[in-house]
Amino acid sequence: MERIEAAGIASAYGSRKVLRDVNISAGAGECVGLAGANGCGKSTLLNILAGMRRADAGRISFDGRTVYDADVSGIHWEKRFFPRYTGYVPQECRLLEELTVKDNLLLWYGDKKALKEALEGRLLTRLGLEELLRRPVKKLSGGQKKRVSIGCALAGEPPVLLLDEPGAALDIPGKLEVRAYLREYKKMGGTVIMATHEENDLELCDKAYALKDGVSVEVPVSLRGEALMEML
Repeated sequence: MERIEAAGIASAYGSRKVLRDVNISAGAGECVGLAGANGCGKSTLLNILAGMRRADAGRISFDGRTVYDADVSGIHWEKRFFPRYTGYVPQECRLLEELTVKDNLLLWYGDKKALKEALEGRLLTRLGLEELLRRPVKKLSGGQKKRVSIGCALAGEPPVLLLDEPGAALDIPGKLEVRAYLREYKKMGGTVIMATHEENDLELCDKAYALKDGVSVEVPVSLRGEALMEML
């Protein structure tokens, strides 16, 4: 059984159809890459999978339970399941720059006890956030900010992590930090779905999909260079 499955997803902005027929799936411990040109709908798809946007057509299931179905009368949407299953890290940093890392995390975890337990648990330990707790976000490097953003998204320990361009605006050490954590997250049974422009990110992936003209096509994760460009 797949951890998350999306079938026949379609979405439009007015008369502009961004997604027409997108079908993707991912199991526990898998990383799925979404590749495509700017404007192909990667971010729109992630918003739909995070429960932040309703699809115009299609179905989404978590562990075999259908939580969204636009093809039934009145639209079946069990929105409460999305934050339980998915943590979403957008491309842009949404942390409050003037606050410390600890205060940003508390906004997501609710209280000090819950945050302490999370920092001692398996998911956050490997992010190395304890050493950053007292530092203002504005003084962090790009890679550190991304790690904190992932930590916020993991409040409630969702089994699916959605990432929009995780390496965007990061230097090489920052990219390596994030990729190292994602490898650990997969080993712990976590599921990752990430939109990316970077070929090196595909090394983390067990499956990859290209989005073109609103349609998803599964592509070999080994595809690189001109062959990958042709698919996009």
